[in-house]
Amino acid sequence: MSNAANLYLGRQPILDEHQKIVAYELLFRNGEGNAASFADGEMATATVIANAFTELGVAGALGSCRGFINVDEKFLFSDMLELLPHENVVLEILETVPHTPAVIERCQALHAAGFALALDDVVDSDCPAELMQLIEVIKVDLPPLSEPQLRDLCSRLRPLGKRLLAEKVDTREQMELCRELGFTLFQGYYFAKPTIIAGKKLSHNQVTLMRLMTLLLNDADNGDLEAVLKPEPGLTVNLLKMTNSVGAGLSFRVTSLRHAITILGRRQLQRWLQLLMFTASDSHGVGNPLLLLAATRGRLMEILANEIPGGGHGLSDDAFMTGIMSLMPAVIGQPIEEIVAPLPLTASVRDALCGGSGLLGNLLRLAESCEFEDFPVQAEWLSKLPGLCPATLSRAQTSALQWAGDIIREQGL
Repeated sequence: MSNAANLYLGRQPILDEHQKIVAYELLFRNGEGNAASFADGEMATATVIANAFTELGVAGALGSCRGFINVDEKFLFSDMLELLPHENVVLEILETVPHTPAVIERCQALHAAGFALALDDVVDSDCPAELMQLIEVIKVDLPPLSEPQLRDLCSRLRPLGKRLLAEKVDTREQMELCRELGFTLFQGYYFAKPTIIAGKKLSHNQVTLMRLMTLLLNDADNGDLEAVLKPEPGLTVNLLKMTNSVGAGLSFRVTSLRHAITILGRRQLQRWLQLLMFTASDSHGVGNPLLLLAATRGRLMEILANEIPGGGHGLSDDAFMTGIMSLMPAVIGQPIEEIVAPLPLTASVRDALCGGSGLLGNLLRLAESCEFEDFPVQAEWLSKLPGLCPATLSRAQTSALQWAGDIIREQGL
């Protein structure tokens, strides 16, 4: 029987028209990498999904975002469905669910109970009016549609007054087209797989941040750090805000730059600088989704490194560094080899980033597989890491997402 010990959790961000993350599609798989199944009356997996919101803390990790959950016909009629927190989830009615009177009646009951409903993988406008009036979001699957077909479909969907979500958006050009056609929600890998722009220059803030990171890695004096920060009022204000935040747990206010550097500590200061690299970019609108992805990846790798026998404090610090730095090419627009060349990184971090080798390389590949719904590959990399199991991974994912969300909300990044 399925249980929380062999549950894999995946998630895909859903962005609004301003490229801010507003929801996640939550994906559940068993330990063999198979899709969560509700066939033949088996409710064990449904129980696991319901328990995930308590055992794994998914609701807390979502924060102000909602979780979209796929619902097939069996699960639609399951009592387990009603155990889910309706304020946190959107029930995504799969395209395989027939629009029978019984299905429509069940959807009416769920809607009355406070659940938001979405239609999944829509490629035409053929849906009974009784069902369509209950729907909040229509998800349109892009790959099967040509541009003329997409335009025609949108012309029929827009008058219905529903929010349109474009699925499998892989490029900025696709996103711009969909936004032109009236889509306000987007799901895909276009921001997570950015192309390298040859010759892109660092912004002034990015140059300063890289200088500060290099000083930290070379164990420079606080006075040297202060000298670089002083001409940057924006960074100084953010540093004081970070140090005086509720999460810092201080009973007094920090008002001087030198004091802030001392109180925050080298390790936290380095993390803060790494995260700020993702908001200092001139790439309009890309910063926050990429920042959340980087923060979550770094924190996930750190948590998992702490679970590896004999890893120790040094491994977890290197894991966080590897996770954050692995997405720097998307921010700076340079190959990773050029980015790490002037930085005094450890050999294990450099090998993981440039060649994907070693323990940190395995952790990085595992983290990447979690982001791209590649559950068989996820299980493969997990098996190569000592001391880790699906339950540990699932809890680490939700914890990492919650941590990253808290950081971003607290800093207003």
